[in-house]
Amino acid sequence: MMDIQAILKQLPHRYPFLLVDRVLDLESNQRIQAIKNVTFNEPYFMGHFPGRPVMPGVLILEALAQAAGLLAFDAMGKVPDENNIYYFVGIDGARFKRPVEPGDQLLLDITIDRVRGGIWKFKGVARVGDEVACEAELMCTMRAVG
Repeated sequence: MMDIQAILKQLPHRYPFLLVDRVLDLESNQRIQAIKNVTFNEPYFMGHFPGRPVMPGVLILEALAQAAGLLAFDAMGKVPDENNIYYFVGIDGARFKRPVEPGDQLLLDITIDRVRGGIWKFKGVARVGDEVACEAELMCTMRAVG
C-alpha cells in the first residue's frame, strides 16, 4: 500500500532512525498495518547486546509511533514540513512480551482510539509472527515549530 519512497515523503525520519519499511494496509481514520524488517546490521545491535542482539524496547515503541504518525498524517491530509512536526507526547501501558532479534519482521498494528484537543491517542501492538512483542497506548500531537 505504501513503499519506502512514499514513507520518506510522509515521515521526517531518516536512517538510522526511520523504523517503518512498508505499509501493508491503511484504513483512513481507523487503522494502519506496517512492517519493520529487523536486520543484524542495525547500529544499535553492536551494543545491545554483544553476543545476544536484542532490539531495544524504546525503538519498538518508536516504530509504533512512526506508524501512528503515518496514520494521523493520512487522517489530517497533511505531511510534516518545516513549520510543523509531529511529536510523541506519551506512552501508557507499555508491555514487552517477547524479545525482537535480527531476522525478525515486526508487524506494527495501530488503531486510532480518540482525538481530543489536538492529542491523538492510539493503541499499538507489535508482533513477530503470531506472538505479541510489545503493546502500548501512544499519544502524539502536531505542533508548530519556531
